[in-house]
Amino acid sequence: MKKIEGGVCAPAGFKANGVHCGIRKNKTKRDLSLIVSDTRCAAACVYTQNLVKGAPIAVTKEHVKDGYAQAIICNSGNANTCNANGVEIAEGMCGLVEKFAGISAQDVVVASTGVIGQPLSLEPIEGGMQELVGGLSDMGSLYAAQGIMTTDTVDKQIAYSFTAGGKECRIGAIGKGVGMICPNMATMLIFITTDAAISPAMLQKALSADVKDSFNMVSVDGDTSTNDMVCILANGMAGNEEIAEPGKDFTAFRKALAKVTTNLCRRIAKDGEGATKLLECKVTGAKTKAAAKTVAKSVIKSSLFKAAMFGADANWGRVLCAIGYAGANVDISKIDVDFKSRAGAIAVCRGGSGVPFSEEEAKEVLSRDEIEVLISLNDGNGKATAWGCDLTYDYVKINGDYRT
Repeated sequence: MKKIEGGVCAPAGFKANGVHCGIRKNKTKRDLSLIVSDTRCAAACVYTQNLVKGAPIAVTKEHVKDGYAQAIICNSGNANTCNANGVEIAEGMCGLVEKFAGISAQDVVVASTGVIGQPLSLEPIEGGMQELVGGLSDMGSLYAAQGIMTTDTVDKQIAYSFTAGGKECRIGAIGKGVGMICPNMATMLIFITTDAAISPAMLQKALSADVKDSFNMVSVDGDTSTNDMVCILANGMAGNEEIAEPGKDFTAFRKALAKVTTNLCRRIAKDGEGATKLLECKVTGAKTKAAAKTVAKSVIKSSLFKAAMFGADANWGRVLCAIGYAGANVDISKIDVDFKSRAGAIAVCRGGSGVPFSEEEAKEVLSRDEIEVLISLNDGNGKATAWGCDLTYDYVKINGDYRT
């Protein structure tokens, strides 16, 4: 497996673009993106479990229920959620793809991100379609990634090559999301493309399994978005024999998918709204994998712990506190905790109790922009990793006037 350039355009047969059409007031920011495949693709999606869902989710579910799609259109700046005509607008966006790109509206995945409860008009979207479609390119992943950003400070794209059925296959992705992130299925908006040949059923199986260990283990602020969606399109243009059942090729595909999703998890957490640090919580020695996941997610979600990490304060008691209310079957008397970064590692807790350590050394370790929280429960073989970020003054500033 090898990391490559190109994002969603790295796999054969995919093109993308992003433009400013006028949904967002800032004319320097792209707000409309399109990804298309030369051929119809196997498709799989996972969606937010929030009971309040953006209209695009209902439309996308209907369009991919046969297991196929060929294009993804997404706008930023307006979530198209809680709007009386939301479904009509989402369907209209798909119709515009058919009109300008010649791809059946029924084969279009549609997504929106931005402010909830604000009316969305098709007028600016239609006005930007000619430029959007005309600029489609196999070098267009960056523009597409920029077009789906809201409060993100950096674009997020990644691609890998891997081998399946003796053929070189490629998988790439773009993603957005730095706030309202505590998923319960997937998270934010993630669009993945691959030229591997894989059946819709196996594609869905791979994606549904992957998000449990990747996107479901990310938290920025404890809020589950109304518009979360992860979608993957597979056009089969790599020429491998279709992956239609479990086996070594399916395993290779799942490993490549995990590389992509884990990379995006780290990028999304590190770019959390107002964040200065990526927090990676690694739990080992749990009685079960489920227990490890529960503990890791509880620690990464703790506002008190996140605030301590912002201040480079080795307040390990907040880690124990979060473990204690997590709801997992844990023997508190066996817990070990260490903090680690590029500056080194420091032990702060052994057997559920504090151990002497240098506050100055701990501050140096916790002053770096990527911090590992290493928790050993010493009670089994279960392990899990979760990703989050510190909680800063800027998070409140960003969300205090996000709408106005």
